[in-house]
Amino acid sequence: MARVYARSEHNISRALVSDNALKVLYRLRKENYQAYLVGGCVRDLLLGREPKDFDVVTDAHPEEIRAVFRNCRLIGRRFRLAHVHFGDQVVEVATFRALNNDDGDGDRQHGLDGRILRDNIYGTIEEDAWRRDFTVNALYYNIRDFSVVDFVGGMDDHKAGILRLIGDPEQRYREDPVRMLRAVRFAVKLGFTIHPACAEPIPRLAPLLEGIPSARLFDEVIKLLLSGYSVQTFEELRHFGLFGLLFPETEHCLGTESESYPLVFLAKALERTDERIQQNKRVAPFFLFAALLWEPVRTLANAKIRSGDNDVFAYQEAANEVLNRQVRSVAIPRAISLIMREVWALQPRLERTKGVRPFKLLGHPRFRAAYDFLVLRAETGEGAPELADWWTRFQSADEAQQRAMTREGSPRTGAPRPRSRKRGPRKPKTIHDA
Repeated sequence: MARVYARSEHNISRALVSDNALKVLYRLRKENYQAYLVGGCVRDLLLGREPKDFDVVTDAHPEEIRAVFRNCRLIGRRFRLAHVHFGDQVVEVATFRALNNDDGDGDRQHGLDGRILRDNIYGTIEEDAWRRDFTVNALYYNIRDFSVVDFVGGMDDHKAGILRLIGDPEQRYREDPVRMLRAVRFAVKLGFTIHPACAEPIPRLAPLLEGIPSARLFDEVIKLLLSGYSVQTFEELRHFGLFGLLFPETEHCLGTESESYPLVFLAKALERTDERIQQNKRVAPFFLFAALLWEPVRTLANAKIRSGDNDVFAYQEAANEVLNRQVRSVAIPRAISLIMREVWALQPRLERTKGVRPFKLLGHPRFRAAYDFLVLRAETGEGAPELADWWTRFQSADEAQQRAMTREGSPRTGAPRPRSRKRGPRKPKTIHDA
């Protein structure tokens, strides 16, 4: 039975709802369809936060929605959705979904492991509420009378700061293992506590993530770590045994860390990311992913160097090997991984501070990112502070000072470099050969 909270019992105001979302709601009502805001936007409005997106739910079927809005496009096979376009903004409109195959119409398909492969069975608003993941995400704002409709106790959990799955937690995680990642993300973002019954199965069921397409997990990692709360999210992912399923080689390095370098370096990279997001500054995903995989790459490159490889080639080969294994868990797009390779490959080249090489490096398109990476390493004890300081001074020096600096070199790299032993003739790879 639904509990309806009248306008006087909640703090949501239409003034906080985007104009385009209101247009969609009112147009559906005009066409005699039910229309509600639902999910994260309602949850965030109740918290006094500005939602990033506004999602609408209705009893109109996708084809009927498209008939109402000329600026509408239907997407998705697993979940059929309508996207109503207003310039750069998209309002997502979904149809109420039913609980089982005996109700409504459409089609649903499960995999052998219990995962939902397709879900387009349409039903009532109450059925739709019970199909959602967390109680605080199953609150409906009714545009007809400005009330909040609650079928699952979401308002009580919202007030108590509890994140609770709707239904049996283990079954819900098996239906979609990504819900384990969403539980961590929402709990950290909202400052909520995961209900004990929902937290207990996560470490046991974490291996189910291995069955999720690696491209989808990349999208989830972006949401997890570029939300402005990546430090706490990282800690919670490790606590529940989820991080190792996403970044297995990094987790291995963290488990065998020497003098805490990997953990301190990664924590500082995550902290810097959060600071930039909170200051509304641009964040480059390649830098964060380069930091996440740096320790596996560095460890493997150093092993290759000890066996006689040239240092630059060693880093290139190590990068190829680590990334080729990493994409089995989280598929990092090539546009991002190419820049990661360049940042890594420039680290040993930054140690060459004599002659014309420093001048050439200044003109490299990834110099600034590689320099920032070097500074981060130095600040966390993994790199040489004097080398980072040399490059800091070199960038701001005039030409005469720069030429003097390149005659002397960095205190760490001023001595002649020993020539690396090669393991036989071969054509060296470039960072673009991977």
